[in-house]
Amino acid sequence: MARKTSFYYSFLVLPAEQRRAIVAVWDFCRAVDDAVDEHEGGADATHSGREAVCFWRAELARCFESGIPDTRQGRCLQPFITQFDLPRRAFEDVIDGVAMDLDTTRYETFGELFEYCRRVASAVGMICIAIFGCRTEQARDYALNLGVALQLTNILRDVNSDLRRGRVYLPLEDLRASGCTVDALMAGVMTEPVRRVIEFECRRAREFYRRAEDGRPAEDRGRLVAAEIMRAVYFETLTRIELRGYDVFASRTRVPRITQAIIALKQFLWRR
Repeated sequence: MARKTSFYYSFLVLPAEQRRAIVAVWDFCRAVDDAVDEHEGGADATHSGREAVCFWRAELARCFESGIPDTRQGRCLQPFITQFDLPRRAFEDVIDGVAMDLDTTRYETFGELFEYCRRVASAVGMICIAIFGCRTEQARDYALNLGVALQLTNILRDVNSDLRRGRVYLPLEDLRASGCTVDALMAGVMTEPVRRVIEFECRRAREFYRRAEDGRPAEDRGRLVAAEIMRAVYFETLTRIELRGYDVFASRTRVPRITQAIIALKQFLWRR
């Protein structure tokens, strides 16, 4: 796993076997996402993207059904499936979510966007808590809410780059309520309507962070150290977007690596 990822420091605190399992999951999900991203744009690309999705569905089946995976990612993941009782449905959700990008470039309602976030982010959280050893319904609710919060933060951070790819993840109903249009977003100028919609989505992301934190199971405090580091680092990203006046166009909001390391250390010491 590259040191530049926002998850890097959170994984360092894990016991070695859990860390290897998490990295295998991360590599598998990243390979699925990259395979679809490589086939964006145009009818032929969409067809190739669907072929990529079919391939990874078959690879997942090989991993779970005692077959021989074709890819390095599948072979690395397979031993951990039984060891940590990883949920197949969550992996299928991830593939379903990635496949949505082949057909969907706009989301009319937050309900539609929520389903996307649940699949591409919360489902990964469900896999992670299995590796952490968290089995309660409360832990699953925590993973659901945190996953949505993290994905909303990603969406806000990447508004500009997504627009360049022809994608608008901000719900169209929210744009209309703020007096904003897709054309206004594409202009890349921080007008008052643009600011209002970004501010609104920041508040929504904060609400999901609050739900995750309020619903964090006390009995899993030690097990969720890595997840809490992720939460804190991404929450810092959200805070920086807010502090720059919601301007998501000037440059991509980043949390410096040294700051991530300090956040990780604080969370580790606090949870321990």
